[in-house]
Amino acid sequence: MGEEKRNGLIGGIPVFAKELIAGGVAGGFAKTVVAPLERIKILFQTRRSEFHSLGVSGSFTKIAKTEGLLGFYRGNGASVARIVPYAALHYMAYEEYRRWIILGFPGVSRGPVLDLIAGSFAGGTAVLFTYPLDLVRTRLAYQVVESPKLGVKGAEVVYKGIRDCFSNIYKEAGVRGLYRGVAPSLYGIFPYAGLKFYFYEEMKRHVPENHKKDITVKLVCGSVAGLLGQTFTYPLDVVRRQMQVQRLSTSNSIAIRGTFETLITIYQRQGWKQLFSGLSINYLKVVPSVAIGFTVYDTMKAFLQVPPRDETVVEVASTQKNRQSASLPSSQPLSQTQH
Repeated sequence: MGEEKRNGLIGGIPVFAKELIAGGVAGGFAKTVVAPLERIKILFQTRRSEFHSLGVSGSFTKIAKTEGLLGFYRGNGASVARIVPYAALHYMAYEEYRRWIILGFPGVSRGPVLDLIAGSFAGGTAVLFTYPLDLVRTRLAYQVVESPKLGVKGAEVVYKGIRDCFSNIYKEAGVRGLYRGVAPSLYGIFPYAGLKFYFYEEMKRHVPENHKKDITVKLVCGSVAGLLGQTFTYPLDVVRRQMQVQRLSTSNSIAIRGTFETLITIYQRQGWKQLFSGLSINYLKVVPSVAIGFTVYDTMKAFLQVPPRDETVVEVASTQKNRQSASLPSSQPLSQTQH
């Protein structure tokens, strides 16, 4: 009885809402697992010299000594607050764009190019809605707390928390300030999101039918998809981070404004290697993050009884036809009375 009630409750949820829930859970879970690596990566990208010289293991030790365990999750509250709606919109928008393209262009091939296009537009949509939270997360993660007991110096704490960070940025530069660095984010997310879905779905197509529900297979496909997608777009991620923390950094004596100007300035002043700074640790983060994200998303879709994509497209198409046919009888008497 309880099982039937649960199935009935889940069955009453619209498909797009199920996709939103599945995407949000997947994003929040994956982001929390890799939060410590994300903190180190941000410190590497924004070129804090004390961390650059220490390396990955030394940076972990320094944060553990100065800030304790919670230091690895500094900015993670803003990160999760951003990634849950971001991932929810990203996955749901991908499914919706995919359905719209198939319904709008019936002759289109349901292959990897479709996944590339739908994934790209979905990524752009999600970024535009959630970017201010990404900016806040980066600024909070950039700060390093002092530890007088251990005699370790850090930077001055500019922001006390998520709300304080939002408030200060808005007072300082208004809405434009909350979207500082959004251009490289969009330049990067369009190819990255598209390639991520492209590689993941393409690899799944080559998996034998009896292994497609295997969690290990999904993890491997997700890992490779994230790895390849991130490699192609990583320099733009570095540009975005440096633009986000520009006002906090004392190392940049010259103001950097545009995306391409920032890219050129980083290359000229810091060298081409800086455009790939933190890439190795990002690989350690991206592999589990994307793998866990895709796997949890597919698992949640199965739990929420989301039908296969082709069945969903047919369901949406039949619903639209029923709505159109239902509107015809009401219009017939009106036309008859005019004759």
